[in-house]
Amino acid sequence: MSANGEWIRARGLGRERLASYLAEYLVELGYAVERAEVADPAASVVAGTLKRMNPAVPVGLTHVRLKFTPTSGGAAGSWETPSNLPADQKARADRFVRELVMHLERAVRTESHGTAKLQSVPGARLPWDDAGPSPVPPG
Repeated sequence: MSANGEWIRARGLGRERLASYLAEYLVELGYAVERAEVADPAASVVAGTLKRMNPAVPVGLTHVRLKFTPTSGGAAGSWETPSNLPADQKARADRFVRELVMHLERAVRTESHGTAKLQSVPGARLPWDDAGPSPVPPG
């Protein structure tokens, strides 16, 4: 990931709204979602636990937590958990993340009528990409 952990950035859209879009999408996928607002430093946190089985969600992503912080002119998002995944789940997790990003991009474009923009942070990596070798799951 980038030095400060940013994964995506939104221009022209606040952290609360971006967190709302993510929470709505996670609910559609079968997650129970909790949102929290942190005052110092300002952040919107979205945590989800998968309650309804979904074949599109790898086992390693049954618990997710993302944080959105304000930036000048928008918001930045970073993954907090999971930080590591078994090697056999990384490809499915990457696909899940691509679909999540596409959903967020559509939501941002639709609401803002094309004035807001969601973009990847140059050099950003998902936390499980930096974790090195993953432990083999028992079984």
